[in-house]
Amino acid sequence: MLDALAQLESTGLTDLTAAADASALEQWRIAYLGASGKMKAALGAMKDVPKEQKPAVGAKANEVRSRLEEAYQSRVASLGAAKPATPTGPMIDITEPGTMYSTGLGREHIITRVRNELVEVFARMGFSVAQGPELEDDDHNFIKLNIPAEHPAREPIDNFYIDDPASGKAHGPPRMLRSQTSTVQIRVMETRKPPIKVVAPGRVYRPDEVDATHSFMFHQIEGLYIDRGVSMADLKTTLAHFARSYFGPDAEIRLRPSFFPFTEPSAEFDMKIRLRPDQPVRWMELGGCGMVDPAVLEMCKLDPEEWSGFAFGFGIERLAMGKYGIPDIRMLYANDLRFLRQL
Repeated sequence: MLDALAQLESTGLTDLTAAADASALEQWRIAYLGASGKMKAALGAMKDVPKEQKPAVGAKANEVRSRLEEAYQSRVASLGAAKPATPTGPMIDITEPGTMYSTGLGREHIITRVRNELVEVFARMGFSVAQGPELEDDDHNFIKLNIPAEHPAREPIDNFYIDDPASGKAHGPPRMLRSQTSTVQIRVMETRKPPIKVVAPGRVYRPDEVDATHSFMFHQIEGLYIDRGVSMADLKTTLAHFARSYFGPDAEIRLRPSFFPFTEPSAEFDMKIRLRPDQPVRWMELGGCGMVDPAVLEMCKLDPEEWSGFAFGFGIERLAMGKYGIPDIRMLYANDLRFLRQL
């Protein structure tokens, strides 16, 4: 190893003397002192040196490196360092803004756009926007919506619980990712005095199997109107006005009798929609609606003898699919630019 280091020093000094210009000098530096140079390789071979020889070999290696570096600096002083290559192509002004061909213009995601469109339609009917937490408690997600403890909708297999619902309420109601934006209605009725007229758009979570029309996370927009003398006729008029404002004057809707624990009477809200040009128009369920159950009003400290109201809830994805002819909900979350640029 000592002989190899001596040979490296001798060869290095000879080659350095032969470097006739700055460019050749830079090539020598890379070959001998660079990160992948011969000196680096020699130091890496120290691991194979017997333990008793390491002090002598280490001292020699440091000596050779110092001599090569000193000789290189001396040669640089006499010849000058290599100059950077002169650009041969056109100069680029990096302060100029990029052209539209280099980067595409951004736009709102279709879900954001539809949400804003829906809020605007209901704002023209006097509805303001209300917000609520996505991490909810059992009381707001179920109890105060008149959903009893034995109701199948409360099963852990059908919800994303954060706390074990079977652990009791020693530390408060069990928490969960909200399964519906109806929770916002409860929070509004708890904190505001009627008349109340709000819509609540937001994300909701249910452990559904993902297919063309279902997802474990999706968006809803919930509506609530509380005042004196509100009737089912007001609800139907509101929904018909919404459908014709958003889908056009020829939009055809229907209400089918149904059941929800928090409304009585209750109905499913359907509309005729053509999802694809090659498919016939068909009825598509957009959400549920009905008159707010008196029990819900009482739990929110509102007198059902004085106040009445209606509530409705739509799936924003389904409205987007109906408005823009999207056949599969999964397309909304695939992040395929070819699809997003069409909308």
